[in-house]
Amino acid sequence: AQVISRRTGRSSTAAAAYRAGEIVLDENTGEIHDYTRKRGVIRTEILAPRGSPSWVFDRSQLWRRVELGENRRDSQVCREIEISIPHELTILQGQLLMIGFVQSQFVAKGMVADVAFHRPSGDERNFHAHVMLTMRKVQGEEIAKKERDWNSNALLEQWREQWALHANRALEQAGHAARIDHRSL
Repeated sequence: AQVISRRTGRSSTAAAAYRAGEIVLDENTGEIHDYTRKRGVIRTEILAPRGSPSWVFDRSQLWRRVELGENRRDSQVCREIEISIPHELTILQGQLLMIGFVQSQFVAKGMVADVAFHRPSGDERNFHAHVMLTMRKVQGEEIAKKERDWNSNALLEQWREQWALHANRALEQAGHAARIDHRSL
């Protein structure tokens, strides 16, 4: 897990374009982030709480509004979590596992999640997802105030534990003996 922050010269629009392997226009700066040549991106999806406005499902609009919601030069604009998906699962099983996990752990708390599934060619065991998360809830048509509780180490540990539970359940349902343990790297 890492925070994408302006302090380190990063932006959520550039990060989203890179993770998704797409073009994302940052209307705030006029920059066009073009990562359409990036290989290994097999699916992208934006997940949001029920009743979210339609603009959250447009990657450029979502991350432009996130950037506009922050006015400090050192603002933390979003969080990214990279999660390895058990290679024993099929691509579809892994995607369904990840979507269920993201819905229950992030979207249910009010976050918008931009998920990019990666599987670099020639590396069948490196199946993973990049999950970019808003640090603010979307309320109505606006982005609300920052949720400081989402920054706690205890919550990160809870997410790790929940990932192990979700992944192990998926492995068991798919008939695999392999299991993961959240207590190790």
